[in-house]
Amino acid sequence: MSQLWQHPYVNVFKHLDVASWKKATKEGDVSAIMDKAIKCTVYKITGSIPAGNYIQLPKLQTQSLGLTGKYIYILFKPIPTKYFVVHIDVATQDNLVVRISFSNLFKEFKSTSTWLQFPFLCNTPKGSVHSLAARGSTKDHGGVAPLATRWTVLCMDFSHVLSLYLNRKFSYLKSVRLCANMMVKNIFTSDNLYEPGLTVEKAKKAGLLGKGLNPMCREMSFPTQRGENWNDLYDFIRFPNDSTKKPFDSIQFSDDPEIRQDVPSESEPKRVASRTVNVSQCVSDRVTMINKITQPKQKMKRHKVTSELPFVGVDDVSIVQDSAGEVHVFAHPEEEVLVHQEDPKTGKPRQITKVSTGSYLQPKNPDCKSLEPDPILRLKRIVGFGGCSFRDALWTSDGSTVIYPCHAVVVAMKVNNGHQRFFIGHTDKVSCIGLNGAGTLLASGQTGPLSVVRLWKFDTGECMAMTKTHAHSLHSLSFSHRGSTLCGVGKDNHGKNMVVIWNTSKVMKSREISVMAKAHSDVDISRMKIAAFDDTRMVSCGRDNVRLWRVKEGQLRSAPVNLGEYHLMEFTDVCFEAGYHADKDPADRIVYACSKTGHVFEIDLQKVTIKHVRRLLPNESKASKDKQKGTGLAINCMSVNETFCVMGSDDGYLRLWPLDFEHVYLEAEHEGPVTAVDFSADGMKILAGTSTGNLGILDISTRGYTTVMRSHTGRISGVAVDPYRKHMATVSSDFTIRVWDSETLQQLYDFSAPNECPCAIAYHPSRQIFACGFESGVVRVFNVQTTSMLAEHKQHRGKIIGLAFSPVGDFLYSACSLGSMSLYDAESDRYTLLRLLANTVVRTDRLGPEAIAVSPDGRRVAFIGPSEFTVCVADAKSLSEVLRIDVSSSSSCDSKSDNLDSAERVYFAPESVGHLLVTTANNKLLKFDAKSGRLLSEIGNIHRTGCSCLAVSETGRYLVTCGDKVIKVWDYNMKLDINFQVFIGHSENVSKVIWTPDGKNVLSVGEAIYLWDFMAFRPPSPPNEGRQVRETSFPTYPQPERVGDSLQDLSKSLADTYLDMPRRTPPRPMRPTSAGSPGHIADLHPPRSLRSSPGRVADLSSIHKVYDDTVSSSVLADRTSERNIMIDQKSECDYMEILPKKNMPQNLSDSYQKLRSADNSRQNTPSKTQTKRAFGKRPESNSPVGEPVKPLCAKHFVAREKEYGLAQRRYTAPPNQAGVKLKSVIGYNGNGRGNMVWHPDTGLFIYTCGASIIIEDLDSGKQNFLMGHTEEISTLAIQNDCQVLASASGSFGISPSQICIWDLQQQVCKKVLSHHEHNIVCLDYSRDDRFLISVGDYQDCCIVVWSTLNYEILTTSKTTTAIHELRWDPFSVNEFVSVGQGGSVLFWLLDETRNNACLNVHEADVPEELLQKQGSNSVVEFTSLDFSGDSTLYVSTNNGKMSAWDTRHNTCFMHWEADNSEIGIVICRNGRLLTGSVGKNLRIWSLTGVSDMRSGDGPSMPSSGLTMEDEMNLDGSVVAASFDEALDMGIVGTTSGTLWYINWPERESIRLVSSHVQKINSLSSFGSEHLASCSDDGTLRLWSVGSREQALQFQVLNQKCTCLAFAPGEPPTEEDEKNKVILPLVVAGYSDGTVRMFDINKEEMVLKMHPHAVSVTAISFSSEGRMIISGGSDGLIAVSSPTTGMTVRVISDHKGAPITNIDVTTRQEVDSPVSVPYLWLATSADRRVSVWSSDWTKDFCELVDWLTFPAPAFMPDGSVVCNKDKKSCEKLPPSLAKFSTEEDDILVYVGYGMQKCIQFYSLSQRKVIRTAPLTHWPNSLDIAEGTPLIAVGVNERLVKLIDYYEGSFQDFVGHCDSVNFLQFSQDSKHMFSVSHSEIFIWEVTV
Repeated sequence: MSQLWQHPYVNVFKHLDVASWKKATKEGDVSAIMDKAIKCTVYKITGSIPAGNYIQLPKLQTQSLGLTGKYIYILFKPIPTKYFVVHIDVATQDNLVVRISFSNLFKEFKSTSTWLQFPFLCNTPKGSVHSLAARGSTKDHGGVAPLATRWTVLCMDFSHVLSLYLNRKFSYLKSVRLCANMMVKNIFTSDNLYEPGLTVEKAKKAGLLGKGLNPMCREMSFPTQRGENWNDLYDFIRFPNDSTKKPFDSIQFSDDPEIRQDVPSESEPKRVASRTVNVSQCVSDRVTMINKITQPKQKMKRHKVTSELPFVGVDDVSIVQDSAGEVHVFAHPEEEVLVHQEDPKTGKPRQITKVSTGSYLQPKNPDCKSLEPDPILRLKRIVGFGGCSFRDALWTSDGSTVIYPCHAVVVAMKVNNGHQRFFIGHTDKVSCIGLNGAGTLLASGQTGPLSVVRLWKFDTGECMAMTKTHAHSLHSLSFSHRGSTLCGVGKDNHGKNMVVIWNTSKVMKSREISVMAKAHSDVDISRMKIAAFDDTRMVSCGRDNVRLWRVKEGQLRSAPVNLGEYHLMEFTDVCFEAGYHADKDPADRIVYACSKTGHVFEIDLQKVTIKHVRRLLPNESKASKDKQKGTGLAINCMSVNETFCVMGSDDGYLRLWPLDFEHVYLEAEHEGPVTAVDFSADGMKILAGTSTGNLGILDISTRGYTTVMRSHTGRISGVAVDPYRKHMATVSSDFTIRVWDSETLQQLYDFSAPNECPCAIAYHPSRQIFACGFESGVVRVFNVQTTSMLAEHKQHRGKIIGLAFSPVGDFLYSACSLGSMSLYDAESDRYTLLRLLANTVVRTDRLGPEAIAVSPDGRRVAFIGPSEFTVCVADAKSLSEVLRIDVSSSSSCDSKSDNLDSAERVYFAPESVGHLLVTTANNKLLKFDAKSGRLLSEIGNIHRTGCSCLAVSETGRYLVTCGDKVIKVWDYNMKLDINFQVFIGHSENVSKVIWTPDGKNVLSVGEAIYLWDFMAFRPPSPPNEGRQVRETSFPTYPQPERVGDSLQDLSKSLADTYLDMPRRTPPRPMRPTSAGSPGHIADLHPPRSLRSSPGRVADLSSIHKVYDDTVSSSVLADRTSERNIMIDQKSECDYMEILPKKNMPQNLSDSYQKLRSADNSRQNTPSKTQTKRAFGKRPESNSPVGEPVKPLCAKHFVAREKEYGLAQRRYTAPPNQAGVKLKSVIGYNGNGRGNMVWHPDTGLFIYTCGASIIIEDLDSGKQNFLMGHTEEISTLAIQNDCQVLASASGSFGISPSQICIWDLQQQVCKKVLSHHEHNIVCLDYSRDDRFLISVGDYQDCCIVVWSTLNYEILTTSKTTTAIHELRWDPFSVNEFVSVGQGGSVLFWLLDETRNNACLNVHEADVPEELLQKQGSNSVVEFTSLDFSGDSTLYVSTNNGKMSAWDTRHNTCFMHWEADNSEIGIVICRNGRLLTGSVGKNLRIWSLTGVSDMRSGDGPSMPSSGLTMEDEMNLDGSVVAASFDEALDMGIVGTTSGTLWYINWPERESIRLVSSHVQKINSLSSFGSEHLASCSDDGTLRLWSVGSREQALQFQVLNQKCTCLAFAPGEPPTEEDEKNKVILPLVVAGYSDGTVRMFDINKEEMVLKMHPHAVSVTAISFSSEGRMIISGGSDGLIAVSSPTTGMTVRVISDHKGAPITNIDVTTRQEVDSPVSVPYLWLATSADRRVSVWSSDWTKDFCELVDWLTFPAPAFMPDGSVVCNKDKKSCEKLPPSLAKFSTEEDDILVYVGYGMQKCIQFYSLSQRKVIRTAPLTHWPNSLDIAEGTPLIAVGVNERLVKLIDYYEGSFQDFVGHCDSVNFLQFSQDSKHMFSVSHSEIFIWEVTV
């Protein structure tokens, strides 16, 4: 009854008589004013500090309002551009006072047990400028109140808030404090829910009165006029509500009527009792588990739990047999397992059999056969520690066992013998473990989204219970000493830390676990431990805090330790004081805490205060060594007992201290930071774990250290086994190669590669040698015994995905992700490269590390390629293709997948089986006959998501496959009803699985090394006499035998050796072998007949027969005949010719000569039969074997180096919706070769600029574009009918090289050809246009002949040296000539007389005098050639000589010196010859009488008849030329980016196209028709936009022109354009710090200044043109006068960081007291922007705003930013800022930051009001004038056009390098973009 006076509501201000301030108090600036909007008196609270200006209700804090209304209504209005705070204290039913605060000062929701802080998001009135600016923004309206605010009614439900956020019940309102800055009208409390703007009639019609929603009375609301809508004038906010607007847990306005009228059906939220679910199975399916938890149950039923850890496939499974006869096993958590089977005789389904959990699955029908024994695998040992966390390693109570996590498995290892037990069941990596004091109960938790905690019975390994309370990221567990309490720390659904206390006292008896208490906290918690003396006390530590916790009355509460001056520290570990003291209170303990700064704190547990603080320092010797003198130890972990404290630190030391910390008692150094320490129970041993994966034990008494575990810290990608020495080697992504003992699994050797990641490994079958492949493409061979590198090969360019030795070790094979495959001679000391095939293996890195499979007999090699749909089988000795299998057509037609099936893995089964196994993308296993390729069987659904690797046992009876993080063991013949068993343990997919040579074990590697016992192993029965006889022990000569039998004996010998102890000495050879014989093995001599693969037999007398592929066996007569048998097989792939070495046997060299016989379908260039010289003089190089030699001549195309490729993610709009359209291109690529075409008859004029092909009409000047290439175009070729154009570009990154075939009539690309791996240097059409030839660069050396009928490859060939140019003979059929490196002139013939076209070649003899280069020992190279009509060929050299050749005899008959530099262009027409040289000379010669000189005996110098008619000197080296038939006129391209029109009769040269040579740094436009540019070549050029002509050029030698700007001026009108336009001045900055001003109208420099000592990076005129503002690379800004040249002001605010841009605006600052100030800004590379207001007429300049944008401390690629390294800072995206042209108040900024976005900064509000996301880091920026467009250029070659308001964007491609500058024209009709030296002019269409 006492509360009836509060109904229906209470007017709080009237109840307390606020006007008299007797029952309420005010502090600071509080005043009563009359508000005109609501027409009443309100209270205005203002002040800069909210805590000092407020209204307090009631007057004293000890008093209470006692208002019980569950709703509070606050009528207030935020003051614009200010912050406000409101504090409300409420009491709960358990007498706890909770403060609820809301403010626009809060950035995010925070909560503790007594305080809730809600951010308040101010609403913007509809139609205001602020609301329009915020439209489309993805950010909220947090922060200061907007410029326009409205009166607001806030309704807060206390009951709902306390119940939702703190799990408590509301009792009454205690007090309210209203803090500045706000205006408040009144406060009301009520138990009723009111809605403003609602009348009684509307409420009755809508039925809202019955729901408890009442119209708001006039006293509580704001006034409205007749006809006005209340919601249009004011805001009403109800909190909490069901709005989905972000951010969550914030107070914000919602205009959703459904939310506004949603009334809770009950007075308070209904609490749902929590349910505890006990899951006893160790392996369970997630989906089934969730269904089981959520489905309703009629009665509680206790589940039976197995006493042993079950095996998947044994129990807890359902086995379903599909229509294909395959049985599939799935894990289920149900109590019973359902078995569905079919009768193999009738095909009808059998009855369902239920098998209880815990018993092994036995078929009901004895006819049902399964794989036996069951289980067939048993996990024996795991090599690994950590995975997710390296912080947990524990001792058991008896000190005999250590417990540690290894990825998803918890391992318990005996210390004395290394025996391991495993706790398997987690589905993700284990992040923390805990053990009770008695050592009977083990807890483990996993990370990830399913943070499950499992409790294990330690003795048996049985999972007793499982619970999931945390949402994710569980990272700490601690057991109480008695084991009745478990504490865990993780994250809740909101990402906040959640501490959970579980009651585990009933786990051992009834398997029950329940939550005792939990708490949410914003403080960081890294470690938390329960006190051993009290299960209710805990201590935690983290960043900046140490807290003491206690569970009392079901509540978990915490108290922070007052850290004082140490509050800004990262605490890493805490420990309670150990031991029992009878004279002290158990709670009177000390808590130890350590930090990253080396401080150790002693904290009084009862007083919650710091008792002592000590800082531990390293010893002086180590401190001086590491240069850390004066800095503390970075402590990671600690453990305390009664006597000592042990600590582990980042410096790798484990230190043992006495408890007074006076001195170090003992220390041990480790390889990496020590992250885990633990005392044994007796205190005599210390367990230590490191972040490098090592576990060790330190014995304090003996001071001995034992390493019990070493492991990889990265994913293991490959493993190989040495059978003789019982060693195995692994490679990992942690950049290490490790060799292990196969029995003890102890690490023996460690090969580190700091800068290269190994990815594949193969052991030599008999020698102590292994080969390793790296991601960089390098293959290295190591000797384990001497730990030395034997060989290194770098011919691969992609990641090594396959590496294998032949079975007897005479060959080594490698394959890379870019498709190349190599064959090495493994018997030579340097592992000589024998053959290299390009585009052979499918181009992908998914196949690693098993892309190559070698047959057991060593005769064949299998791989997937050249496409993913085919499997190729090649001869092992020559890599010639012998078989190709189409996997896509091999699969059955009833496949459910619509996609073509592709091969994933290939594997040769043992020789006794004779199968080739292929796994496919559709999860099928295909068995092919290894000889014929015939499909034998198909097994579907071997895994759900694909098979990562497979292996077959040596007996051929068992198959192991890996996928879905599980291992399956199959019956190889698949003849059982249940053909496989499944085994879990891996947390990631297995990289590789192998059988050990003895067949006893299976080895699987992935995240760690897993060794499994194979239970079906049957040891061979001993001889009848009881002893085993080895034939290899007797030094007798072998009898004639089959090689296959010998191979089987060798493998048997290997297996026998692996079974027994390793040999101490190598086996004796079967017959004496000389040390100098080929293939000599130093440490092992197997039988001579077994040292070589078939076909590489060292002594034919020991072998009479060879194995055969057919029924009959062939007899080898001699070595050559065997080679011929191999050669007769047709080769379907290319290879690189390797010339015979001196140490190569002669017969082997001869055999490789025969490999290049004409019978080969794709013939390769033969070496000369003459022995005196091969291809002239070879260039000498110190490069490794197989490394291409870069040509010395300028003729050979070398692409310009680029850093970024074209973006793979881009969003292009349809042409009719594009915002801009490419109008014209300024520039010509002078780096290309032959990249210009001009046809004199048709006038067709084509040239290239970057990746664009430009077709220009010379009459009208109009340009059309062929856009299809992504890389720099190297060369062009046009058909003789001028209908088809071919263009070529090289490869970059993942973009392959391309040849585009263009239809010039329709100007579309009709075909894209891709074959070459690198750049293409030459293209040429045959005279009849039937053939197109493409030539690869020096890295490729490949000639490809294409048929123009369908553009398919007719034939290919490789040369030993690079080709510079190739030409078809226009006067012969199917003949062409190539010239190139090493003085080679090759005459080719395309032979079409056979079924398959092939190439025949003849190398011409080159005169010695022509090869000699005067004054140099370098090699002469032939560079260019052309034919004349009299059977004469003219060839040029790189030393300026011309030679004439008789094409009838392929001989040189004349040569002369035509230039003093390299000649790159030769054109011959009608008795005249044109030469263009690197020396910029263009010369024309008369050839009268040259043909008469060929009758001489040898080459001679011309005496008469050869005259130079004329000569011109151009501006660069000649790289392209096209002339008419008379050589009178033509067009020439130079390296200066210029295309010249040449007219010999009139001796004139006209510049057609101009361009910059080097990188363009800046642009500036005046009007829409004038453009100025500057570049690194020191030139400033003025262009006419319409005609693209260069009007003017200023050159400064030996300096870079870095920036420029036009002076301000009115842009010319259309009438002005007709007359002569007077252009304003142009100012430019240079790299030497000078600034030059040019008068374009007078064509002269008018001023030179030197305001900077370093390079000028940005420059601009002031708004009115009175000053020049320039910024330098040192951060100084100079303001100079353009009239006097003096520097009037230097601004040093940005000193230390380069100025990236300067922007000025003509807008005036509104709020400035100075008249007519103008704004300008400067941006520096350190992400700082300064905004200035200036009036230079009064020498006024002051700072208006200073902006600093945050960024992470790492580069975009993840590397750490080094502030001292300027080069690393230069790699960051630039910081750029511009004044908005759309909004006067906005500044637009882009740069490196936390996210890729454009930020819009308000100068008035001093904050970023919105952002627009970007897909790439911006490199340049500009904003259009009058059009809401933003243009951004990125390094990934894109021009992005962005809508200013909406943020939507379009991407435009075309540039072939980073877009480093963008600018709109003044009228925004055009946009200019720059990439290196090319300028694109875009027409703006929106």
